[in-house]
Amino acid sequence: MNGFDWDVALDSLPVLLGGFLRVTLLATALGTLVAAVLGLVVAMAGRGPTRFVTVPVRVVTEFVRSTPLLVQLVGAAALFNTVEPLYIGIAVLGVHYAAYTSEVYRAGIDGVPKGQWEACRALSLSPRRTWQAVILPQAVRNVLPALGNYAISMFKETPFLAVITVQEMVFEARKYGADHFAYTEVFTLAGLIFLVASYPTSLLMRKLEKRLGH
Repeated sequence: MNGFDWDVALDSLPVLLGGFLRVTLLATALGTLVAAVLGLVVAMAGRGPTRFVTVPVRVVTEFVRSTPLLVQLVGAAALFNTVEPLYIGIAVLGVHYAAYTSEVYRAGIDGVPKGQWEACRALSLSPRRTWQAVILPQAVRNVLPALGNYAISMFKETPFLAVITVQEMVFEARKYGADHFAYTEVFTLAGLIFLVASYPTSLLMRKLEKRLGH
């Protein structure tokens, strides 16, 4: 077994960082934004007054949660083969995680004390004002750590985008390894980059969760 070649690792670092900064972070940031916004919309739609809204929302959400992300990526790429793969990847990541963040939002909304709803009705606040000024600020504050954890999970699943030819960091690592016959160095380095980026963020989310819990 060959030893670890530090020269190869250092040579591949700019290539990996290029894929990391250009694609991996972009896909994570935009995918998280889609998941956060769409998840809130799904959570509120699931509380709709009619089954014509709540039932389809529930069925679609369960379908997304019950199928693998990899299958969703390949299926979306086949259906929308004229769309840029990166855009497909961001959309699929966002929709996939929106199915999970919607449950987080639902729990946050359900966690708002009933007295808050009753106070809004006593003050004759409109439903829109009730949601905007009273319910959502409290619910979102309570679920921020969970949303952050899902963002970290999404970040670690961006390598799946390589199956639809998105040139993120692991895609670049595999390409570099094939060109230089040095898979050990580049994949070890890619793993370390993921670790350095995700571990401090997870610690921050734990600290935020403890602070919001007090």
